[in-house]
Amino acid sequence: AVVSTQSGHYGRGATGDNIGSEEEALTKDYLSGGVWDEPAKYIAIVRHQQGVLDAVKVFKFRYWGASLYTRFGTKNQNPGRQIVTKGGPIQESISVNATNLEDDPIFSVDGDLAFNWAFGDNGCRIVLTGGYLSGANENDDNTHGLGNNYYCNPITNNRFSTSRTADASVIQDCSWKNGCREDDVKVQGKDHGHKYKNGPVYGNYAIYVSMEAESFPQPGYKLDLEIEM
Repeated sequence: AVVSTQSGHYGRGATGDNIGSEEEALTKDYLSGGVWDEPAKYIAIVRHQQGVLDAVKVFKFRYWGASLYTRFGTKNQNPGRQIVTKGGPIQESISVNATNLEDDPIFSVDGDLAFNWAFGDNGCRIVLTGGYLSGANENDDNTHGLGNNYYCNPITNNRFSTSRTADASVIQDCSWKNGCREDDVKVQGKDHGHKYKNGPVYGNYAIYVSMEAESFPQPGYKLDLEIEM
């Protein structure tokens, strides 16, 4: 079942409260508190275009049975930096018509999923281990994924400001330590803090979880809140 269509940057999304409506779940921010609290063995990260599946990666959790509420909750934010899957994606399916793949935060990067990637006064909710992962004390604003906040306390889930948030980033080498500043940072769409400029939208991202389904429909499939496999 779909749990979320927003990535819940730090200061938002960790409590498991319902966000949005089922009617607009695939076009606007949405989180199902009920599914958020269900145990899961498999997770699918889906990119779609107005509900039509564009690309998907399916992973198996390293330690199955915990819910996303537990995995993203405040207890697991300290110290954070959990690599939560193993063996890389067990399914990766991308449409032949998919675009903007060269720097997509999910589909341009190899490796496993990592949650709650805390570094300095920054944090990213979902990243892949094949990309650049900042060290815990490296305040470089240079790890990018889904659910990004570059001015927060990622250990306590407190944001100092919403000025440097971005629901969806793109893969880039833009280190604060090397002089990269807000005007240089690339983000997707308009769902970001006021320090960043609007960027192209690669698609909508959705997260599905399951205890049994280790595969997902192929590109072109019309998504719904629940997928029968």
